[in-house]
Amino acid sequence: MLGLGMERLRADINRLLALLFHQGVLDEQYLQLQQLQDESSPNFVSEVVNIYFQESEKLLRNLRSLLMDREFSDYKKMGVHLNQFIGSSSSIGAKRVRNVCVAFRVASEQNNRLGCLRALELLEHEYCYLKNKLHELFQIEQQRLLAAAVRYPAQH
Repeated sequence: MLGLGMERLRADINRLLALLFHQGVLDEQYLQLQQLQDESSPNFVSEVVNIYFQESEKLLRNLRSLLMDREFSDYKKMGVHLNQFIGSSSSIGAKRVRNVCVAFRVASEQNNRLGCLRALELLEHEYCYLKNKLHELFQIEQQRLLAAAVRYPAQH
């Protein structure tokens, strides 16, 4: 019975990953990140991704505060934040978030405030979707690890 539960959890993980790749939410960089995880660091991917989430929250706050300032004109500063977001998103394989950041950067390079506001709204949406799906994935993975750790005594 326990083996079937673990197989179901592994299948759930694979289905969710396949969906995220099919939707273009993740790219092959995420798989490369997974390959760095082993028994000595079983939570490596979730730890790296949680650092990404913490930094991304700061970047989103900074971008929003820049755009909400009625006297805003520092598009170069916005570009710096967006370059950081693009780099960190690329490093974990967050393809759709990265792509929205690239479009956002184009709007900022054109000093297009309305385009930046629209891009920020889309970025927040894509970021929330990514965060929710990766949290779901990590929860299933934790369940799988817990199931694998449970050992029942042999019946005689």
